[in-house]
Amino acid sequence: MHTTTVRALFGATLLLMSLLFSASAAQPVTPLSPHSQRISVQTQGAGTDVILIPGLASSRDVWAEVAAGLRSNHRVHLVELAGFATTPAVSRPEGKVIAPAVEAIADYIQAQHIHAPMIVGHSLGGEIALMLGARYPDMVGRLMIVDALPFYTLMMDPAATRETAASHAAATREWLLQQSPQQFDAFQTASIARLAKTETVRPALVAASIHSDRKTVADALYELMMTDLRPELGRIKAPMEIVYAYDPLFGIPATRVEAMYHQAYASASDIHFTRIDESFHFVMLDQPERFFSAVEAFLKE
Repeated sequence: MHTTTVRALFGATLLLMSLLFSASAAQPVTPLSPHSQRISVQTQGAGTDVILIPGLASSRDVWAEVAAGLRSNHRVHLVELAGFATTPAVSRPEGKVIAPAVEAIADYIQAQHIHAPMIVGHSLGGEIALMLGARYPDMVGRLMIVDALPFYTLMMDPAATRETAASHAAATREWLLQQSPQQFDAFQTASIARLAKTETVRPALVAASIHSDRKTVADALYELMMTDLRPELGRIKAPMEIVYAYDPLFGIPATRVEAMYHQAYASASDIHFTRIDESFHFVMLDQPERFFSAVEAFLKE
C-alpha cells in the first residue's frame, strides 16, 4: 500500500476514534500472577472496587479526576499497560498486547480477592473490558465502555471483517514503525489535537504517547484493528453502559453515530447508551463533570 494511503488511513482511524492523584495517595500493587508484568496497577481509596483502564498509549493519569472523585467511597484500581506511558515494555514473543492484558487483569482480580469489580475502560481499554466480561463473565460486576466499539475497524468500514481488515491493519502497523522519531512526535501531536478538544489536556496526552514503546503501540493497534468481539458479546452477563462522544465538528449527523453504536452492540443483552456532546474521543477530559455524573449513575445502579 502506498505510504500516502496508509498515512491517510491511520489519520482517518484516529479522527474517527473521536466518534466514538495525587501520587502521594496512590499505593502501588504488584500482582503475583504469571502475567503480572503485562500491567501495573495503583490503588487509591477504600470501598467497593472500581478498575479503570486507559486506552492506546495512554497513561493511567487520564483517570486522575475520576479517581479523585471516587476514592472516598471506592477502592480505585488504576491500570496501565506495559509499554504505555511510563510503564516499561515487556517481551512479547506472540506479539499480542490486548489479550494478555485481559489475562493479567483477570489474574490480578483473583490474586487480590476482588469480588465483582466495576470495570471502566476507555478506547482500547474498552476493548479490554469487553473481552474481560466475555471471557470471564462471572468475574465482573458492571462494565462501562467509553468511546469504543467491539470491532474497531467498523469505524472505517461498516461491512468490515477480520479478513478485509488484515491488509489495512498490517500496513498501518508497518507505517507506524517506519516513522522517524521526529515524524512520530509530530504525528502524535497532530493526532491528539483530533482526539482531545480541550487544548490544556493535550500536552500530557502527547507526552504519554511519545514515551510509550513504539513496537507495543504498533502491535496493540494492529491487534485492535483485527479483533472482532461482536460474536462474544452474548457471553457477557454484566450490565453494560456504553458512553460515547459527539461533536458537530465531526461533520456527520449525531443520528449516524448513534446508529453505529447501536448496530455494533446489537447482540448484547443488558446494555444502555449515553451520549456526551461537545466532546472528542477523550470524553473524561473534554467533559469531566458530565462524564463523572455518568460514572456515578453507573456505579449506583
